[in-house]
Amino acid sequence: MARERNRSIINELVRLHKQHLDGRLPVYDGRKGMFTAAPLPFKTKEFIVKVSNTERGYQGEKEYKVTIKEVAKLNLYNLQQFLAGTQRELPQDTIQALDIALRETPTAKYTPISRSFFSKSFGHGGDIGSGVECWRGYYQSLRPTQMGLSLNIDISATAFYKAQPVMDFALEYLNIRGDAPRRLFDQDRLKLKKALKGVRVVATHRPDISIRYKITGITSAPLNELTFDLDGTRVSVVHYFKRQYDYSLKYIQWPCLQAGSDSRPTYLPMEVCNILGGQRYSRKLNERQVTNILRLACERPDKREGSIVEVINRNNYGIDDNAKEFGIKVMNQLALVDARVLPPPRLKYHQSGREQICNPSVGQWNMNNKRMINGGSIRHWACVSFGSRLQWNDVSVFCNYLVGTCNNMGMARQGNLEAVKNIYRQSAQVLAQQGLEGQNLELLFVVLPDGPNASDCYGRVKRLCEIELGLITQCCLPKHVQRAGTQYLQNMALKINVKVGGRNTVLENALLRRIPLLTDKPTIIFGADVTHPSPGEDVSPSIAAVVASMDWPEVSKYTCLVSSQGHREEIIADLFTEVKDPQKGVIYGGMIRELLLSFYKANKSCKPGRIIFYRDGVSEGQFSQVLLYEMDAIYRACSSLENGYLPQVTFVVVQKRHHTRLFPEDHRSGAMADRSGNILPGTVVDTKICHPSEFDFYLCSHAGIQGTSRPTHYHVLFDDSNFTADALQTLTYNLCYTYARCTRSVSIVPPAYYAHLAAFRARHYLDDNHSDQGSSSVGGTRMHDQAVLVKPLPKVKESVRQFMFYC
Repeated sequence: MARERNRSIINELVRLHKQHLDGRLPVYDGRKGMFTAAPLPFKTKEFIVKVSNTERGYQGEKEYKVTIKEVAKLNLYNLQQFLAGTQRELPQDTIQALDIALRETPTAKYTPISRSFFSKSFGHGGDIGSGVECWRGYYQSLRPTQMGLSLNIDISATAFYKAQPVMDFALEYLNIRGDAPRRLFDQDRLKLKKALKGVRVVATHRPDISIRYKITGITSAPLNELTFDLDGTRVSVVHYFKRQYDYSLKYIQWPCLQAGSDSRPTYLPMEVCNILGGQRYSRKLNERQVTNILRLACERPDKREGSIVEVINRNNYGIDDNAKEFGIKVMNQLALVDARVLPPPRLKYHQSGREQICNPSVGQWNMNNKRMINGGSIRHWACVSFGSRLQWNDVSVFCNYLVGTCNNMGMARQGNLEAVKNIYRQSAQVLAQQGLEGQNLELLFVVLPDGPNASDCYGRVKRLCEIELGLITQCCLPKHVQRAGTQYLQNMALKINVKVGGRNTVLENALLRRIPLLTDKPTIIFGADVTHPSPGEDVSPSIAAVVASMDWPEVSKYTCLVSSQGHREEIIADLFTEVKDPQKGVIYGGMIRELLLSFYKANKSCKPGRIIFYRDGVSEGQFSQVLLYEMDAIYRACSSLENGYLPQVTFVVVQKRHHTRLFPEDHRSGAMADRSGNILPGTVVDTKICHPSEFDFYLCSHAGIQGTSRPTHYHVLFDDSNFTADALQTLTYNLCYTYARCTRSVSIVPPAYYAHLAAFRARHYLDDNHSDQGSSSVGGTRMHDQAVLVKPLPKVKESVRQFMFYC
C-alpha cells in the first residue's frame, strides 16, 4: 500500500488505542518501522483498524489488521561513542529513529517527497508549463557531525502536476490550442501515456460520490470503439455512460484512461477525470520547464538564508510534541563555523603573449593579451548548417570570425574552409556524405537547426561523427551565429583547441614541480561518474565514464572511456575485467587497465607511482560498497600489468547533490563574500559540520553567478599517499582552474566534471532500440532483476578518442 494510506491507518490506531500504547506517542516511517521513546506494555499485539477507502470505486470503510511487534531496542550509548570518535561504526538505526521523530509533524502538515516537504503555503511557486507547476518547500535531515547531531535544512523546489481536469492537462501537455482535435496521433497518445502513467485521478461523473483511481495506461483504441463485458454482454463505453449515468461523452474519438490491470481494466474517459493535487511530476523536465523552475527557485544568499531561518521558526521544534517525546532539542539559529579562503593558483600561458602568467581574481579571468600554452593545429575543416533561417553569408562571416579568434588565441593558422553546406531537410544523408568525402577532415563545425529539434540533431551528429565517421565536431546554435560576441567566440576557441589536442593553460606550480604529492612522482588523476536514465525510462542502461590524465606533471589532458551497465546500477562494472579464453588463457581488460596503459605510452614508458581517483555521484549509503568493489578493481588492474605493481591510491568521493549551504557571516563584507553575496571562491570548511572522525571537507571553488552557490563535498574513503588536509584541499582547488571550457574556476574538480560530460555524451550513442526487451549481446551485462542483457556501447573511433572530444 502507499505510505499515505499506511499513515492514515497508523494515525487511526494511535487515536483509538492510546491506552494500549501506555500513553506513548509513536512515530512511523510509512512502511514497517515504528519507534517509541520507551518500551510499550507488550511485546506483540494485534489491532483491528477501520479506515475509509475511496480507491477504485470502493466506498465506505475498509478493515485492516495491524501487528505491532518489538524487534529491537536502540542504544543511545553507541551513538554517543560514534559522535565522540571512539566508535567507527555508524549506528544508523538510532539516527534514523530520531530523524523520523523530527519528520513526523511536518509529514502530517505538508506533502513529503523523499527527505523534503512541500506545500503551496511556502509561496513563490508558479506555473512552469505543460500542465506542471513549481512548489516550494524545504529539505530536512538529521546528520552526525563534529558538533554532535545536526539538523540539515535547506530550501527546495520541485515540480508537481497541476490539480486540473485531465483534458486540460492533455491539451496543454501536447501544446494543442483551441478545441481538441478529432483524433490523437499515435505519437501524441504514447507521449501522453508516458506522462500520465501512475498519476492518481478522481472521477467526476458521479456527483454523489468521489472515486479515486491510479492510471495504469491509455487505450490504443478511441472511446467510440471501446467495449467491455457486462454480465456476459459486450457493452460500448460510450453507451454505458449514457445509460448508466445519463452522461453524454464529448471526446469519443480520443483514447481512454485505464486503471487496473490489462486483464481487469477500468476504462475512464479523460473528460470525466481530474488530476489530484500534491502529486510530484517525476518525468524529465523540458528546457522551458527547467528555465522556469530555476527562475522561481533562484534566491540570493541573504534571501535564502532568511528563508531557512523562516522554516526553522515556522516549524518551532521547541514545542513539537514528537521532538519533546524523544527528548530532542533543536537550536533555532544557524551553526557558525570557521572557514578559510585558499589563494588562487597562478596560471601559465604561452610566452608569445603579453601576459604569460595569470593571477585569477575571484575565480575568473579572461584571455585578453594571453595565448594558449599549447595551440592546436587544424589543416582541414568544414562547416555544415542545419539552420533553415540562416543565410550562407551569416555562416561564412561567423566562421571567419571564429578562425580569427582561434589564431589570436594561439592556435596554428587554420586552413581554408572546405565547404559551407546548408543542408536543412537532407541533414543526415548529406552529413554522412560530407564525412566520407572528407576523410582528412580534422574538425567539422555544425550549425544546429532552429527550435526544439536542436537537441535531437545534436545527438545524431555526435553519434554519426564520433562512432561512424571518426570526426571531431563543434556544434553551435543559429542564434549565436547571427550575434556572436567576443566572449562566446573565445569560449568556443578554448573548446576547439582541446578537442584537436592542444592545451589552454596549466598550473605554474605543476611546471615548476612544486605541487606536493603530485609532481614528486608520476601521478595519474582519474575522474569517474555514472549517469542514469531519466525518470520513467524503465529499462534503459546506465552509462559509466572514466577519464584519466595523460600528461604528467601538467595534468590537463584527459582521455575518456565509457561503458553501459545495468539499469540504475551505481557501481562501475567495467573498471577491471578478467575473461578466461580456451585458446588465449586469461584476458585482462577494463577501463582502469586501458587508461593506465595509455598513460604508460604517453609518458615514455613511465608507470604512475600514485593514483588519485575522484569518484562522482555516490551517496553516503553506497560508500562501503563503492570502496569494496571499485578499490579492488583498481588494485587488480594494477597487478594485471605487472606482478607487484602497487601504486599509492587516494580515493575521493565528490558530492554535489547535497543540501549543505554556507553563508558569509556578513553578506556585505568583501573579505567574506563576492559581488553576488556568496562566499568567496576557495572557501573551505573542514570542522564542525564535517564527519566526526573521517576525512572530509566542503570546498566552494567557484564564483557565484546567480542564486546561492553550492559547495562541493569531498569525502576521502581511502588514502595511502597520506595527504594532509591542506595538501588535498589545495590540489583540488587548484585543479578547478584548469577546466578547459571557460576562463572561470568551476564548482567540481575537472576530472569528475569531464567524466560527467563523457557519460552524458555516451547516452547519445545508444540506438533507438536500446530498451527493447529482446535485445541481447555477447559480452553484455545482465540488468539487475531483469532478464535483459545490456548492449555494449559502440566504440568511439580512435581518431576521436585520443582527444578531449567530450568537452
